[in-house]
Amino acid sequence: MEQPKQVQVPAGHDKLRALGILALNGMFDEMDAVGVLRQAAADVLPGDLAVVSSFGADSAVLLHLVAQVDPSLPVYFLETGKHFQETLDYVETLKQHLGLLNVHAIHPNQADLARFDPAGTLWETDPDSCCHIRKTEPLEPITELYGGWVTGRKRFQTRERGVLPHFELTSDDRIKVNPLAYFHDSDVNQYKIDHGLPEHPLFAKGYKSIGCAPCTSVVAEGEDPRAGRWRGLDKKECGIHFDFNGAIASPMMAAKRHTLWKDGTFIADPFHDWTDESEPATARYQHVPLPVFLAHREAFLANPHPLGLLVAPGESVEDVADDLERFSSIAIKFPGFADGRGYSTARLVSQRYQYANEIRAVGDVLQDQIPLMRRCGFNALVVTHEPTRAALIENRLPEVAIFYQPVGTAEVPIGTRPFLRRAS
Repeated sequence: MEQPKQVQVPAGHDKLRALGILALNGMFDEMDAVGVLRQAAADVLPGDLAVVSSFGADSAVLLHLVAQVDPSLPVYFLETGKHFQETLDYVETLKQHLGLLNVHAIHPNQADLARFDPAGTLWETDPDSCCHIRKTEPLEPITELYGGWVTGRKRFQTRERGVLPHFELTSDDRIKVNPLAYFHDSDVNQYKIDHGLPEHPLFAKGYKSIGCAPCTSVVAEGEDPRAGRWRGLDKKECGIHFDFNGAIASPMMAAKRHTLWKDGTFIADPFHDWTDESEPATARYQHVPLPVFLAHREAFLANPHPLGLLVAPGESVEDVADDLERFSSIAIKFPGFADGRGYSTARLVSQRYQYANEIRAVGDVLQDQIPLMRRCGFNALVVTHEPTRAALIENRLPEVAIFYQPVGTAEVPIGTRPFLRRAS
């Protein structure tokens, strides 16, 4: 099957466009879901619209609308690797029953899984990060290919969705279409009956809202249909949606909002800062200050979760040389442009100790420093300085052809006669 287009859509968020969204929301009856979708596909975003479906308990309704309007609309399914087998079977059932012609599975990046969730148990300790790696990150580049996309969200599902419109202009300047926004649970169930739609195999067993298997449970009689999602946790969303009222922070952030530069682009950063409330035995995805690690070394070594190390100027990385492989990332601080001690730390870590994981520069990271940072072993940068961000994105960093400290055995520093340079 031919894959959808692979060109990024330029978005234009202006007052006229926003007013147009308001006008669209006044055009349709609350329950005219098929009219909303047809307007979006035929007039608002022709050839520029995609559908995101979980193939869960209610998905047949939205996908039935898609089949009526245009069965060739691209439909994306987030295959997280944690779904019930019944859900994977249901994907094939609906494709055949509805005649959907353009369904694509999106998979998480295998390198991210190996780095952040090697045992496949991240959902147990950090479900937000698990959703981020398995859902938000894989979907983000797909949505950037389209001017708009369709969801199955409904007002009744959560308090935050209570003001959901049919059309919304999102924070990344695209149009999100919610044809079922005004449908209640009873409307969804009646629609399935009226149109003879196949039920998700788990629905009859009490699963009223179905996501990944580890984070989905049976809903008791009288409970909210979404009560079985992340039960017992203060979590309502997987992270791929930004609601109209802004009550849910947008994790579907444009690249310009990310601060971690790695592998040639700005990406979302799974790590966060160490705080006074952090516990050595249970911490995860935090950069631990070197003195804190030394003070609680045994607890950190016994901790099974991914951790990073934070090294400040003047601190001796030699003190943790035997433990460097414990860390998924080493962050080296540059508190000021003139403080160059971080370069030496990076060279020690990468060259003397042969540390092969992420070495990131944090703090006052400016474009003039980056060529030298790379020479010294840095492979990631946390950048908040806007001109530096622009220089990275536009690939116009300064070039440094003259150096005083060689890297490896092939380089000769300026002012040294080549035949006097000894290979180490």
